[in-house]
Amino acid sequence: MKNNIIGFKLGVVIMSVFLIVLLSLGIVIDRMFTSFYYQEMQTEAEELASHFTAMAESKDTTNGQMMMSFAEFSNVSIFNISLDGNVMLHSGFHDSTDRSFIRAQDMQAIFTGQRVSFLYKDPSGYRYFVTGQPISSVDIITSALYVMSSTENMEHSLSTVRDILLLSGLGAFVLALAITWFIARILSRPLVQMQKATRKIAAGELETRLTISSNDEIGFLAGAINDLAMDLQHYRDTRQEFLANISHELRTPITYLQGYAKVVKGGLYETEEEKTLYLDIIDQEAHRIQHLVDDLFELAKMEEGKIPLNLEEVDLALLVDQAVRKVELTAKEKGLQLNSSCTGEPFGLQGDGKRMEQIVMNLLENAIRYTDAGEVSVQLDFRVDSAIFIVEDTGIGIPEEELPYIFDRFYRVEKSRSRQYGGTGLGLSIVNKLVELLGGEIEITSRAEAGTRCRVVFYK
Repeated sequence: MKNNIIGFKLGVVIMSVFLIVLLSLGIVIDRMFTSFYYQEMQTEAEELASHFTAMAESKDTTNGQMMMSFAEFSNVSIFNISLDGNVMLHSGFHDSTDRSFIRAQDMQAIFTGQRVSFLYKDPSGYRYFVTGQPISSVDIITSALYVMSSTENMEHSLSTVRDILLLSGLGAFVLALAITWFIARILSRPLVQMQKATRKIAAGELETRLTISSNDEIGFLAGAINDLAMDLQHYRDTRQEFLANISHELRTPITYLQGYAKVVKGGLYETEEEKTLYLDIIDQEAHRIQHLVDDLFELAKMEEGKIPLNLEEVDLALLVDQAVRKVELTAKEKGLQLNSSCTGEPFGLQGDGKRMEQIVMNLLENAIRYTDAGEVSVQLDFRVDSAIFIVEDTGIGIPEEELPYIFDRFYRVEKSRSRQYGGTGLGLSIVNKLVELLGGEIEITSRAEAGTRCRVVFYK
């Protein structure tokens, strides 16, 4: 997993969980087998002790010899011990001189009729399972019978089981390691792809796209990265176009200002009327630059959220009528028919008159600018809780694929004809933000070469 840190971490987590589960399972299985073997050995030792006890309590004089033979056959050691601690009978492999397994509390328990069972380790390190039972005669306990069974066979069996468990665990670990490596590679691959893609995007390669299409969080994240790259690419392209447009929009009036100022300053005119004309051109171009600067300044303030609203009662019907009168001359010069209508009972709206006028004028000027022939219709409809302002034209329209971007900063429709129609691409962005600030809604529908319809709702 070279250079795949997420894959390595994922693999470590999976293997850690697997190891914990494997170790826990191994310990549980080992405890189960150990408990089973000890339980079986205890049952076997107690059954043998019961047989020996029955033989000892029998009146047959040959039982002692039979007990010794049975002990050797069963591979156990027996001790028949009296109350005073004397060994009355011993048989088997265990050294009769070793009495350390005989404990006072056990003897006391046996001579009260109880049975005892415990594990014992002799001085040589050998382990035994010891069980003790009382021997009675005429309902009187006369001695204690101890049966000692070596745990060597049991421990050998447990060792074999543990070896099998260890080998099985190692095999499972190796198999799990391979599977984990494969899974980690598969799961981390899309994350590595996204990391590489985001680095490329950060380095300016905004055409980078991810091809991950899974219907899960990974696929959703990949889609979000692709959307971000598209938005950044779109922003970069429109910004570059904006800078080009700004350069063009500034270059033209500046050229006029420099040229006509030089003419007036040098006295290169023949009549006062010609001088006045040149001064008018200088004044118009200065206003053009001022308008451009105002748009940029307005947008900057909006981006910072520093647009104050002077709320007052606004007569929207009067405001729209005045705006229509202001653009009448421009529409007439282009040969356009300008229609205006108002329906409903007019009422005052709470808002910022200056900003509302800015919205109305911007939409009207846009409609006239992008309409070469036909008409521009203005409608104002007063309803119970709102006033609806609509501007509709028969101009060049907006292609359907460009409608989602018309409110973006610096965006301009009909780029190939931008020099013909002018503008900076800031108008609709400013209008949209102003409508939002005033708590209204704006909707624009359009078709290429079929005109545009702008609908703004101002709420009461």
